[in-house]
Amino acid sequence: MPRKTKVKLDSKIRIAAVSYLNTLPLLYGIEHSPVMNKIELKVDYPSKIAQWLIDGDVDVALVPVATIPHLKESYIVSDYGIGADGKVASVCLFSDVPVNEIKTVILDYQSRTSNELARVLLRDYWRISPDIVYSQKEYRQEIKGTTAAVVIGDRAFEQKKNSTYCYDLAEAWKQMTGLPFIFAAWISNKKLPADFIKEFNAANEYGVNHIEEVINSIENKQGIDLKQYYTQHIRYYLDNDKKKALKKFLQLSLAFNTETLFQGV
Repeated sequence: MPRKTKVKLDSKIRIAAVSYLNTLPLLYGIEHSPVMNKIELKVDYPSKIAQWLIDGDVDVALVPVATIPHLKESYIVSDYGIGADGKVASVCLFSDVPVNEIKTVILDYQSRTSNELARVLLRDYWRISPDIVYSQKEYRQEIKGTTAAVVIGDRAFEQKKNSTYCYDLAEAWKQMTGLPFIFAAWISNKKLPADFIKEFNAANEYGVNHIEEVINSIENKQGIDLKQYYTQHIRYYLDNDKKKALKKFLQLSLAFNTETLFQGV
């Protein structure tokens, strides 16, 4: 049995996260907490930080939950993450035609969980079998005719202005399963000290409990109703229903060949 690793108490813990709008409350809490003195924090897009965690380049990351089966060790280290109970607003399938007329779906190169969620929904909810294209670069200009695409994060708000049809993936999941959804969680690839986990969790909680301060710190160029987004669309607390949803999602997504699971990365 392989020996489990544990981070050294005298070293800074390497943490990675996404700087999308939906993560800013969590980052705000961390940046306004003494825990900042114990960590090295860097940000990038989801699939990239997921690869860092898989490769051991960071110790803990706010990663798409589809990363979990690809880690030798995995531990959820916070009661907070990125979830939704119904519409999430920033993870959508965009199209110029109704979903039953879609022939091709482009997956978002920045995503892992959202891509797998889309594939599950295409198969089990909408019951269609379009061609799947794995993007490697910007692709939104290709959303036209019967070609649709998954778009996540801040870019999804922009795409809503350009596409005729917008299918919210978290809403579709809720309609299919009756469950909320969890897109990302703070996952470590090794055991972390209990004192650090407690302090890190408190930092996340602080950010979620100070949404007004978070909103005031953001340059909101798109004019998004951030209070509605943070309090009605995003669900940060990982309750038991979200944990049930995570288990169900991983069971459904792993019905795919795992060798092709992350080809878009």
